[in-house]
Amino acid sequence: MHSRLYQVKNLIRLALPVLAAQLAQTMMGFIDTVMAGRVSATDMAAVAIGTSIWLPTILFFAGILMALTPMVAHLHGARQEDKIRPLVHQGIYMALLCGVVAMGVFSQANWVLAQMDLDPQLFALSQGYIEAVLWGAPPFLLFQVLRNFSEGLSWTLPSMIIGFIGLAVNIPANYIMIYGHLGFPAMGGAGCGVATAIVFWAMFLSMAAYVLWAKKFRHMKIFSHWGKVDSETQKGIFGLGLPIALALFFEVTLFAIVAVAIAPLGAVTVAGHQVAANFSGLIFMLPLALGMAVTIRVGYYLGQDKPETAAMVAKLGLQVGLVIAVITASFTVLARDTIAQLYSSDPQVLLLAGQLMFLCAIYQFSDTVQVVAAASLRGYKDTTALLWISLFSYWGVGLSTGLVLGLTDWLAAPMGAAGFWIGFISGLSTAALLLKWRLVVIQRRLRLTTELPQ
Repeated sequence: MHSRLYQVKNLIRLALPVLAAQLAQTMMGFIDTVMAGRVSATDMAAVAIGTSIWLPTILFFAGILMALTPMVAHLHGARQEDKIRPLVHQGIYMALLCGVVAMGVFSQANWVLAQMDLDPQLFALSQGYIEAVLWGAPPFLLFQVLRNFSEGLSWTLPSMIIGFIGLAVNIPANYIMIYGHLGFPAMGGAGCGVATAIVFWAMFLSMAAYVLWAKKFRHMKIFSHWGKVDSETQKGIFGLGLPIALALFFEVTLFAIVAVAIAPLGAVTVAGHQVAANFSGLIFMLPLALGMAVTIRVGYYLGQDKPETAAMVAKLGLQVGLVIAVITASFTVLARDTIAQLYSSDPQVLLLAGQLMFLCAIYQFSDTVQVVAAASLRGYKDTTALLWISLFSYWGVGLSTGLVLGLTDWLAAPMGAAGFWIGFISGLSTAALLLKWRLVVIQRRLRLTTELPQ
């Protein structure tokens, strides 16, 4: 019992700073929207369009680098700290390469914008946002390497500290670039792109300074003794990270495609769906932070060659997650009307949003299980199965179910937004069941391997 309580406390200790960092990042997006919106609706729309192109792309590359967290955790658990610095150096090389590729992708964003049939002013502002924010790609990815290194060592506090530094830089940078101060021209929504790039440079440099001078990391001399690019290590990072990145991509695109599919159903339907989707996104930060903590601890105990303890941590992570889901789902149902009123005063929107909140509450259970189970598998370095399960669950089950129930009369009268939310629940429930099954398979296989006579 004492051991279980210790592990739960450890998971919460690791998860809370990550949660705070995510809240800071969410606040940055909120501030961008509000400050651009004070100029005009067009400027606010430009930020939304630019972010819709920037965010999924840069998160894909960040997903590749997420492989570093379990890799560092394994080495930390095995007390092979001499191998961590070379691994981080290889991660930095990969981040630089990914940053250059990302900049190349964003430089071609005009083609994507041209397909959207935007009015000239909105096109110009969106283009300006992307042309500015692309300079933030390398520092953002370099920051992710250092963050994953720190978290792999079971030290998540820097994520929170640097997150709030980014938030502190974001507000004045937006003020200067959007409205035009200190000799800079007023750039409107495009100024958010400049401010965001500045924020990412500030976050990277702050994290580098922390890693360089903090007592906890000083002995590792992480920025010394640079070696050449090692193709084998690069393959190891890429092979472990690419499935993570693609799994994230499948999940993100599920919600993006649904948003597009719902658009023709009218403003009330779009607004009601947006209320439920935005609120569920806020709730999602809880299991996501917990999942990151689970990845770290599972990887650490596997590095120590303690598969039974790693399995216990994974199980406790699921149990804690479900307790959180009970609390958040109950709150969602009981406070559904109050929550909806924070977003809109339109009676029709409030009615639809209130109905969708019931589905949102159910969704939180399957979402929690799939997030924590996927995080456990990352700790086990089992990411290929994660990729195929995500593809099948999100696109094969979730999207197809949503499209059939939401837009067609094949099974019942078209259900609109509710049909798509049933699709979300179906897809995430499928992912939860398959990921949990895969986790059991991996744990059983590892247990049998360790029980074989040497």
